[in-house]
Amino acid sequence: MTPQALRVTDLVRSFDGRAVLDGVDIEIPPGQFVALLGRSGSGKSTLLRAVAGLDDEVAGSGVLEVPEQLSVVFQDSRLLPWARVLDNVVLGLGGTDPRGRGRAALAEVGLAGRERAWPNELSGGEQQRVALARSLVREPALLLADEPFGALDALTRIRMHRLLRDLYDRHRPAVLLVTHDVEEAVTLADRVLVLDAGRVAVDRPIPLDRPRHAADPRFVAHRESLLSALGVDR
Repeated sequence: MTPQALRVTDLVRSFDGRAVLDGVDIEIPPGQFVALLGRSGSGKSTLLRAVAGLDDEVAGSGVLEVPEQLSVVFQDSRLLPWARVLDNVVLGLGGTDPRGRGRAALAEVGLAGRERAWPNELSGGEQQRVALARSLVREPALLLADEPFGALDALTRIRMHRLLRDLYDRHRPAVLLVTHDVEEAVTLADRVLVLDAGRVAVDRPIPLDRPRHAADPRFVAHRESLLSALGVDR
C-alpha cells in the first residue's frame, strides 16, 4: 500500500446524538496541499481536531493514521504572552541548537530581528508568522491549519497566502487547510475537499499553474463549481 501522510477511514463524531462526522474517508499523500471547505457546522474544525489528536471521542470502524511529525496552526496564534517571540517558537523543541533553528525559522517568515519582542508588540499578521515559524521549525510531515488567516484583514491575508505557499514549497509537508473561503482554497491548494452531511462530498484536484489569478477562466470555473457544491447560487 502506498504510504500516506494522512489516512482517515470511517471516522465518526457525534454531539448530543447528532453525527457531525458520519463515516469520513480521506487520504493525503506526502507533500500534497489540500484545502477542506464546508458550510458552517459541517464539521471541518471537528475533523481537524480529531486528526490533531485533540479529540479522543471519535469513533468508527476504520482507522486514523497520522505521522509522528505533526504541527497545528490555529486561527488564534496561541502565543504565550509572557514569553518572547523566540521562546514561543522553540518551546518544547528538542534536537541540536533549537534556538539557532528558531532564529532561522523566524528569518524565513520575515521576522529576523524580532526574536526578543513580546507577542503584544506584534500585529495580528506578525503573530501568525510566529505561529507558522513555530510549526515549521519542527519539520512536520503533516501541517494542519484551522482557518489561520480568518481574523486578518484582506491585504494581510493575501501576503500570508504568498508566505504560506513559499514556506510549503521550501519544506514540502503535506497540508490540510480548513477554510471557509473558496477563493483561498483555489489559490493555495493542489486539491479541494468539500465536507457535507458528515462526509466528503466533493474531491476536486486543482491542476492550475502558479501564480494563480482569480480572473483566469479556469480559476473562475473551479471557484464557481465549489460554490455550487456549497449551495451558493451565483
